[in-house]
Amino acid sequence: MGGSSKSRSKRRRLLHWFGVWGLVFGIAAGAILVDAWAAFGHAPDEHRKARVEASPQWKGGKFTNPQQLWNDIWGSITASSVEEAKTTPDGPLPVVRSDGSQFREPPDSGLRITWMGHSCTLVEIDGQRVLFDPIFMGRASPLDWVGPDRWYAPPIALERMPTVDAVVISHDHYDHLSYPTIQAIKGWNTRFIAPLGVGAHLVYWGVPEARVTEVDWWDEVQLGDLRVVATPSRHASGRHLFDQNRTLWSSYALVGPQHRVFYSGDTGLFPGFTDIGSRLGPFDVTMIEIGAYNQGWPDWHMGPEQAVRAHRMLRGSVLLPVHWGLWDLAFHGWTEPAERVVVAAQKAGVTLAMPRPGESIDPAQLPEFTKWWPELPWQTAEQYPIVATKNGDPNDRMDAADLSHAAADRQESLVEGNQGVDPAPSLVGRL
Repeated sequence: MGGSSKSRSKRRRLLHWFGVWGLVFGIAAGAILVDAWAAFGHAPDEHRKARVEASPQWKGGKFTNPQQLWNDIWGSITASSVEEAKTTPDGPLPVVRSDGSQFREPPDSGLRITWMGHSCTLVEIDGQRVLFDPIFMGRASPLDWVGPDRWYAPPIALERMPTVDAVVISHDHYDHLSYPTIQAIKGWNTRFIAPLGVGAHLVYWGVPEARVTEVDWWDEVQLGDLRVVATPSRHASGRHLFDQNRTLWSSYALVGPQHRVFYSGDTGLFPGFTDIGSRLGPFDVTMIEIGAYNQGWPDWHMGPEQAVRAHRMLRGSVLLPVHWGLWDLAFHGWTEPAERVVVAAQKAGVTLAMPRPGESIDPAQLPEFTKWWPELPWQTAEQYPIVATKNGDPNDRMDAADLSHAAADRQESLVEGNQGVDPAPSLVGRL
């Protein structure tokens, strides 16, 4: 009798504490949800949904890639590319601060690019200004108090930024589409260009509907004499658990009367780069992602060596690596992407531009190459290779033969169709 009474009392105490902690957890989870709700964005309305579902990329209720993605979730969690790698800087970085005065005069050559860290870049091309994936505030997270925090303040304050003709978004992941940044620039008198579905986030956050243009792959937007062409990429989208691949992801080509620039957004390696280069290249500059790679997600991000390969497939002249140098988003050392891309570019004979955060470069007048990051341990491509799969099969990896066949097939189709492309102007750079 006594034992039974004690057992019942113990169960009541356990239920009481479970109830208390459940209530605490529920309140905390609710507070977090409320805090993050606006940053999650918004689902496409019926008008946008009709366009989304009409896209050739929409299959089985979601956007898909030409080649599937492979993920080794457990391997991603348990493995790192360098033991005890320094994934964040120990001290301040040599950021080039500016009051924006350099933008008062157009670039002498007609092309100037300012890298502001990670993938945020301002491209001045043939009289137009295009700002890619602006991140000027906040974390790579829906919350302002947790998640990857930036290593330095924006090199140019938003209020010092020049007028831009277009803000271009590659996809809706938090390190590329920033809710607080969009809130700050929603009043700009500019065009906002984004992949299908992403416009719903922008309008929900206050960007006027009339200023938002959504694009599918190969759609074009005209900015004066400049063509902004949305091009394929191999990635994914989503801002919370229940909206995965509800919006499209894209790379972009800027095609002007005198210059051409390619921006990869986030992507794994795939044969489509050859097609993009044949249709829209050659490119004076390719801005291609090199960071946040891991053997557990080889199809989501390319890594440095495959970025160099993509640059050559695109028929690029100067490679300006992006998607590194601002956040801790992977297990590799923070300087490793830069070290590896330098080695890969040297081996391939590729001209490399490695500006400091905030530095503007004219690809036609590249300065002598200077390594501005510190000497830290890093793993080579041979020690920790990143190789994309052909179609999401970890036992069937992309090799040079696959990409060579893609290039040959595309070249044959161009010859048969008698489609010619003017060569890119010769650019001189030193590595």
